[in-house]
Parts: sequence; structure tokens; C-alpha cells
Amino acid sequence: MRPTTDTAPPGAAIPGGGREAPPTPDAPASLKVVPARHYARWASAAAVTVLAAQFVHGLATNPVWEWSVFRDYILSETIVQAVSVTLQLTAYATVLGFLLGTVLAFMRLSRSPVLQTVAWTYIWIFRSIPMIVQLVFWFNLSALYDRLGIGIPFGPVFWSVDSNSIIGTMGAAVIGLTLHQAAYAAEIVRGGVIAVDHGQLEAAAALGIPRLRQIRRIVLPQAMRAILPTAGNEIIGLLKGTSVVYVMAIGELFYQVQVIYGRNGRVIPLLLVATAWYVVLTSLLSIAQYYVERRYARGANRTPPPTPLQRARRFVRTLRAAAAQRNQPVIPLKPLGDSR
Repeated sequence: MRPTTDTAPPGAAIPGGGREAPPTPDAPASLKVVPARHYARWASAAAVTVLAAQFVHGLATNPVWEWSVFRDYILSETIVQAVSVTLQLTAYATVLGFLLGTVLAFMRLSRSPVLQTVAWTYIWIFRSIPMIVQLVFWFNLSALYDRLGIGIPFGPVFWSVDSNSIIGTMGAAVIGLTLHQAAYAAEIVRGGVIAVDHGQLEAAAALGIPRLRQIRRIVLPQAMRAILPTAGNEIIGLLKGTSVVYVMAIGELFYQVQVIYGRNGRVIPLLLVATAWYVVLTSLLSIAQYYVERRYARGANRTPPPTPLQRARRFVRTLRAAAAQRNQPVIPLKPLGDSR
């Protein structure tokens, strides 16, 4: 059977001495490939670049920023001590708030209507009241209870002490921040626990695993993957929210900055000092959150992507390998059959 021109390859000889006609200009192989031109994207990138350059130029040339004042105060003893107070408030409120929030979360998840109602009421009240109102309230607790004691409810008191001697200014701030944070932490923990498939608990119960071990070994490791991103946001928000305690005259970062620029009138550079410290602290918390999330993601992703530090090390090794390859001497090739 003679092959037809429809099945022969393009340009192949055809019976009778002729050749197949060349492909028509409309054939896909003959079309000119033109890359897509994103004019709007280029214009947007140029506009953003110009605005960013103008902002950086203003930072460098505007004398109102007073970079000399910024350099004088950024590492001054007063500011560093204020940063230490800010970190203490954040650490205390984070640890105590999430401990209390975890208890409240499991109270809401319990089958007891009393525990559910108490936890729900706590969360409802403390999320409804602004933090600054709670701080001022706890600051004036001694006006409501002048003495705190231990005894039988509605009965005699065995031991009591002046409330001002126990709850000072710092203690009132920690209590206010902790109770406020616990309401949000409870919902974060409860959301993470709910995200775990309930069938796993049923399987664990069928295997006879105790309830406490189910929570510790099955629920919490999986719930942490859902808890950590939101918890990280809350901790960062709490770090910045500690600036509210300036109403209690506690020497945290924002309060000390206010005191200093109230004396020397250098408002802008001192606000820049506070901004720089908040950016540094927030960045450190974000880095810590990244590595903690990476650790708890091992259960779902056995081969996590490399960290930025690992990528930087790999890039340096690649550059070194390329440089070493370029420095190797070139060995000329001998022609075939040349035995000399």
C-alpha cells in the first residue's frame, strides 16, 4: 500500500520525485512567540519603587527626624530598662494567660453545663471590656477590697493581708493583662482542639488509652498546628498592648518615651526610638514563631522546606563550588590516535 501525503512527515519526499509542500505560515511551528507584556504591572512596580525611594530619601534628609537624638537614646540605660519591663509584662501575661486560657478552653469543651456556663461567661465578659478599663479597675482593687484573706466561704477568715501590700502597680498590670489575654487564649486553644478529628479519640478510647494521655499525646500535638499561628499573633499583639499600662505609670517602653519627650520636646526622634524597639522585638517573636511552627509541623510534613538560614548556607556553598570549579586548571584534550 502506498503511503498517502497525509501520513508522511513535513518536507519528506513523495513518490514521483517531488517533495511535500513547506508548512503554511499558519502552522504553530512557524508562529513568532511574543512574550506577554504586563504594562500595568510594570507601571505599578515603578510607582511603588518611586514612592519607597522618596520615603527613604525623606528619612535620610528631613532634619525633623533628628537622627542624632535617636542615636543618643536608642541604647540609653533608661530605654533599655523600659524594654526589660515591657518584656517582663509580655512574658508574665503570655504564660499565665495561656495557662488560664487552656483551663477555660477545656471547661467549655467539658460535658458539665456548670463549667461550660462559667467559662463562656468569663470569655464573654473579659472580651467585652476594653483592656484599659480592666487595668484601671485592677489598679483600684484596694478601694473595693482593702484586705484579702483565706478562709471558709461565707465563714470565718483565717488569714488576711492588706491588698495594697500584695497587689502593687506591677501586680495589677500583670493581673489585668493575664485575665484579658486568657479570654482570647481560651478560644484559640478551643479552636485548635476542635480541629482535631474526633475519630482519633474514639480509636484511642477503643484501644484503652486513658483520657489524659489521649489529650497529651494525640490531641495537643495536632492541635498545636492550628493554635500556633493565631497564638503568635496574640503574643505579638500583647507585646504592643503592654503600652496601655502607661495609665498606671509603669515604666515600660512607651511610658518612658513619653516622659523623656515631655522634658526635652524631641517628640519625633523619641517616638522613632520606641518604634525601632517594637519592630526589633516583634521580629524576634516572629522568628521564634516560625521555628516553633516548623517543629510542630513535622507530624504533617516529613520534609519541611529549608529555613532561610539553610538557604543562605546552600547559596554560599554553591558560590564556593562554582569558584573552585573556575580555578581548576584546564587540561587540553589530545586528538585521537596521538600517542605522544
